[in-house]
This record gives sequence, structure tokens and C-alpha cells, in this order.
Amino acid sequence: MKTPLLSALLFLVLSCNKTTDNSPRDNSNAGSESLETATSIKINKDKNTVRERFPAPNGYEYSTAGPSSFAEYIESFPLKTYGSPILKYDGTEIATQHLHEAIFDIDTGTKDLQQCADALIRLRAEYLFELKKYDEIKFHFTSGDLMTWNDYKNGTRAFVNGNSVQFRKTEKFDDSRENLRKYLDLIFTYAGTISLNNETKPVLKTRDLKTGDILITAGSPGHIVFIAGVSENQKGEKLFLLAEGFTPAQSIHLLKNPFDKEISPWYDLDVKAAETKTARYYFKPNNFRSF
Repeated sequence: MKTPLLSALLFLVLSCNKTTDNSPRDNSNAGSESLETATSIKINKDKNTVRERFPAPNGYEYSTAGPSSFAEYIESFPLKTYGSPILKYDGTEIATQHLHEAIFDIDTGTKDLQQCADALIRLRAEYLFELKKYDEIKFHFTSGDLMTWNDYKNGTRAFVNGNSVQFRKTEKFDDSRENLRKYLDLIFTYAGTISLNNETKPVLKTRDLKTGDILITAGSPGHIVFIAGVSENQKGEKLFLLAEGFTPAQSIHLLKNPFDKEISPWYDLDVKAAETKTARYYFKPNNFRSF
């Protein structure tokens, strides 16, 4: 589990926890070898990016993702071979293997740190690092304290003592990718759904949702999923691909839609709906947000 942040109370809000009584259970998609679902939603199992493996359904086209945008980064993200299992941080398989459709080809680390909010933090940081937008790599702890990549690479470290966080320069300059991973492990330890909720702004209209936006429950239990693809028809109606990390720390994975197999793995989202059911978590009320 993550290191307690500042107090036992704050520790409770860090982890992303699945629901209990209302967790969906669906095994009907397990072991499917078809290139299409029963309703002809095509999956290109031999393709290895989100956009290529999951083409837009008939009558829809992918919404435009601007060049070098976070949306383009996610939709172009490499995927592991189709059928790859979800692995925990220790390399073992989780029990639930029938509710995902793809695995993002990115490591989870060897500690129980990269959980639900952390999965998107990881992708966001890697995206900004790749574009050399180092000033934008900055995340708050749940306590509200800000830890920037610029400070960390210049040797600043966080020292937590009870309810206090102090920052002191104790290390040499190191701007390597390996050091970025150490920075992210620190963020994963002390950030979570509450801090990510506070760092993002609400999306109030379904038509404004885009790849990279999140649906989040901040607290305990807390969880997020993020939009991994958006398609739109001529009427302006949109369908969405959803992905997530989870607890314990495990592979970032793209979800099936067990509630509407006619469009799975796509989801029909409505920001004004009373709740949104995803394959492994129910969000009630909805809380869609964007960087």
C-alpha cells in the first residue's frame, strides 16, 4: 500500500478502491477470439496503438486530436499484444481478466504505487517530458504542497513529518528519465484522487469531452478512469473509450463495456447522467474533469 500521507486520515483518501456491492461481474466476453463483437464492432487485434486497434464504429469518425496534443499522445500510445493479461506490480496476474480489451505498453514499477490516479499522472508526465515541457510537470500532494519536476531534478526532496512537509535541496542535479521515474514514485506516494481532482477543471458539456479527460470520484473509496479515444457521428453524438489503473498497482488497461455489448469497448457518456457504470467501478455522481 502507499505510504501514509501526513496522517492516517489522509491515507484513507489516497487509494483507488473498487466498489463492493455494486461491482459489475460479467464473464461473457472471456475467451472471445472473434475480431468483432456480436454486433460487429471491429477490433484490429494485430494493431498496436489505441486508434489503430479500435477504429471508430460504423457511422463514426475519430474526433480530431491536434498534433502534439495529450489526446494524440494517448490515442497513439503503444499497446501490448492483444490478449495480454493485467499484471500487478509484482508480476503476478490479477484475478479479474475478462473486463479489459487492451494493455498499455508501459511499466507499472515494482512497488504498489502506480494505482488509479497515478496511471494518468504517469502518462501526463511522460507526455510532457517527451515534449520537453518540463515547467508543466508539477503535481500537488494531497496535503496541497506542490512538488515540481524542476525542483526535484535540481535536487530538492520532500521530508514529511507528521502534518508537515518540508522541502530541502539534498541531491545533485539530475534530469535523466531514470530520475523522472523516482520523482513520479514520490508523487504516487503522496498524491491521489483528491489532489488530481483539485488540479483539474470541470467539464460541464458532453460535447466538450476529449481524450485525456477524466471521470473521477475523489475520496475514499476513490477512483478515476480516463478517456482514451473519442469518436463522433454526423449528428455530433460521441462514443468514448475508457482506460484506467487500479489497486493494487497494475497494468494500465482499456476497458470493455459489459453493459452495452453492441458498442463495446466504446461507452456512451453523458456528463449530466445520475451515474456512469464502467466495467470495474460505478461513478455516482458524475465528475468529469480536464487538465
